[in-house]
Amino acid sequence: MMTRRSTGKTRIARAIWYASKGVAELRPSALPRLRPGEALVRTLFSGISRGTERLVFNGAVGRSEWERMRGPNQEGAFPFPVKYGYCATGVVEEGPQELVGSTAFCLHPHQDFFVARAMDLLLVPEAVPARRATLAANMETALNALWDAGAGPCDRIVIVGAGVVGLLVTSLAARLPGAEVTTVDVDESRRPIVEALGARFARPEQAPGDADIVFHASASAAGLNTAINCAGLEGTIVEMSWHGDTPVAAELGGAFHSRRLRLVASQVGHVAASRRPRWNHRRRAEAAMHLLALPALDALVAEEIAFEDAARELPRILGPAAPGLAPVIRYPHP
Repeated sequence: MMTRRSTGKTRIARAIWYASKGVAELRPSALPRLRPGEALVRTLFSGISRGTERLVFNGAVGRSEWERMRGPNQEGAFPFPVKYGYCATGVVEEGPQELVGSTAFCLHPHQDFFVARAMDLLLVPEAVPARRATLAANMETALNALWDAGAGPCDRIVIVGAGVVGLLVTSLAARLPGAEVTTVDVDESRRPIVEALGARFARPEQAPGDADIVFHASASAAGLNTAINCAGLEGTIVEMSWHGDTPVAAELGGAFHSRRLRLVASQVGHVAASRRPRWNHRRRAEAAMHLLALPALDALVAEEIAFEDAARELPRILGPAAPGLAPVIRYPHP
């Protein structure tokens, strides 16, 4: 059914808001009239970025990050109430003629219809289904991290944490010619996914050492320390986890200094320094979208929940021990 409705001249959509700690609500959202250069999008799917949205849902975004963490189309303000999210794909219903009928991705919160600038829409290629395209923002994060690391052919690469971001890093690292790639996680159910992406799987107690580059994406102190222990002499550890306002105990004693290890932060808000003179955010986003043309990545898009049920289901999905990979919200069709 069509969920958009009109009240006089105002079209009303519906959006998910994080109303207070642990509480999500479905609220009406007035759509502005289209202006030149804008498009109306009917959402098909929106991805839930479990790590980041869990922090938002629990009010764990530190005050110092309130402005830097604002999404491009966010409404409200941290900590609450806030309309958040950044992984929406849908069909352009109105706007520039060349876009109408196209499937597009947008950094937009969870909402059934929305208006966005045409220049902020990223067209989804035919080789990428709309459901899988919800991974585009996370794929940008993975691509940026490989650039930050300076990873190259024949490197020995370890990824600690087989969540969505870790698996996307795995998918990219495994495409490097001659690279020896191992993904480490406590969850054995991730083994077939890792192997389908072309890498080896190991539990933490079996994690290989002497790595050239280690990516940490487990969002835990134990994972970070496993990553440190995997790095070889003068190796690089790329920290991809965002811990919000939670302190993290890193083991920087032992051989950390004698091995001259490098601990590097990677964050998607800026294009990696090695590419910044030639790449902008748009070029990186387009590259990330095309990198999703790999059918094995469908395994990363796990549970589907109906938009009508999302506010009720989010406390479970964003719970501290919630299993699974990337949940997606499925929107009703007209």
